[in-house]
Amino acid sequence: MVTYNTADRPDFVRQQYAFAAHIRNPEKNPCPEAIEKRRMKIYRELFYNNVEDFMANTYPVLRQITPDERWHAMIRDYFSNHLSHTPLFSEMPREFIKYLEQERNPRADDPPFMLELAHYEWVELALSLSDEKVDEAKIDTQGDLLDGIPIISPLAWSLSYRFPVHKISPAFQPKEAGEMQTHLIVYRDANFDVHFIEINPVTARLMQLILEDNNQSGRVLLQQMAAELNHPQPNIVIQGGIEILNDLRKRQVIFGDRT
Repeated sequence: MVTYNTADRPDFVRQQYAFAAHIRNPEKNPCPEAIEKRRMKIYRELFYNNVEDFMANTYPVLRQITPDERWHAMIRDYFSNHLSHTPLFSEMPREFIKYLEQERNPRADDPPFMLELAHYEWVELALSLSDEKVDEAKIDTQGDLLDGIPIISPLAWSLSYRFPVHKISPAFQPKEAGEMQTHLIVYRDANFDVHFIEINPVTARLMQLILEDNNQSGRVLLQQMAAELNHPQPNIVIQGGIEILNDLRKRQVIFGDRT
């Protein structure tokens, strides 16, 4: 629970803290005496409803599959007890992820995929608001991705989950993780639209290699992959890799190669 020591603060500061404490958790913090209870009720409902509505819009699938009582209990617990480290309203969903990861006491009826689903749904908002910039002067958008050094958009994230989070719905809620990980690319295009692509482990590994070692050409990275796969015909891996790279460039996941 969030608590503050305000004994040495001026009266108006103590009043502000008392106001905020009651807004966050009216059951444990009394209404400040100087404020009419009817007005406080309006403030309480306004603050909570704004937070709850924003969370429901950011996490639509999580909201849809969570019964009302459990959903509101979770949001109220977050609202009452999580100490946010940013004043930005748009950062609230990221704070909710931190709450789920570090603070919330898991319940027996929590779906096993809850945290992964929340992260997957948060990513769309995060990318839509990202202010990452690209230095286009250093990129040849028509360059040779095989012999050049591929450059991945900073607005493209390669993600892996234990559960197929992109398929979860009221009709599909797996009880156990799949045998294979789910690999996704989430990216924002030039029109500010966010897209999701399910990829295979080979493409996921190629994305990982490009991000880990951005000084190697596409050919070198694909040769490394062929060695890792112990493929008897490395040229087949390289040819397939060229097709993957070109497809990712068309989708604006890869911008081109470094000039």
